[in-house]
Amino acid sequence: MSIVQYLEDTKSSNQPLSRNLYTRLMEDILSGKLKNGDKLTEQRICDEYRVSRTPVRESLRQLEADGLVENIPNRGAFVTRLSSQDIGDIFALRESAEILAVRWAIERITEEELAKLTETFEFMTFYTKKNDAARMLSINMAFHKIIYEATHNRMLRRQLSTYQMFLKHSVPVIYYSIEQLEELLEEHRAIFSAFRNHDPEAGELAMRAHLKNEIRRQKRDSLNKENYSDI
Repeated sequence: MSIVQYLEDTKSSNQPLSRNLYTRLMEDILSGKLKNGDKLTEQRICDEYRVSRTPVRESLRQLEADGLVENIPNRGAFVTRLSSQDIGDIFALRESAEILAVRWAIERITEEELAKLTETFEFMTFYTKKNDAARMLSINMAFHKIIYEATHNRMLRRQLSTYQMFLKHSVPVIYYSIEQLEELLEEHRAIFSAFRNHDPEAGELAMRAHLKNEIRRQKRDSLNKENYSDI
């Protein structure tokens, strides 16, 4: 399977209706389309998303478990968006899970998965040279998802995919210059090299450095936007 096919598969709607609806509702809450305090009635969701009541109930239960919906007795279900503390906690939880994932993936990765990771890294290199940040970042997500799959642990894979989804829609998009894209590529080169060398320790160090730099870039970009708004 090519990386282009892989990226299309990750966007596929060929998944259970309740899971598809859950993902759509999560994205709309995290992006602000559904606002904090909005009431979510089953009928409203059925009408707006054109679904039956059964997947709505399942989706609302999952969103409540995720902390994105609050069910108030005798009043109903309401949107509750993530706070800044929630987002900070997700970064910390994601770091621990990503480090465990990279170690397990290096130990458990199959030849087919390693070939997929190799192809993905080659595409990351190609689009960095093209200075195509949007495509590079999309393939960057695919790179991490291959690592999640290579852990061969469904619970960890789902946990990390959820963290990635939360952060994707809750944290402002970082602007990348060509120099910063190259920095990002080198971080992934170190992770990829650990896979080629079957070295979990090197993988852990490379992933720690990558996540630390990701937080630094996020803070830098947020500060730049604040400074710009004061001009």
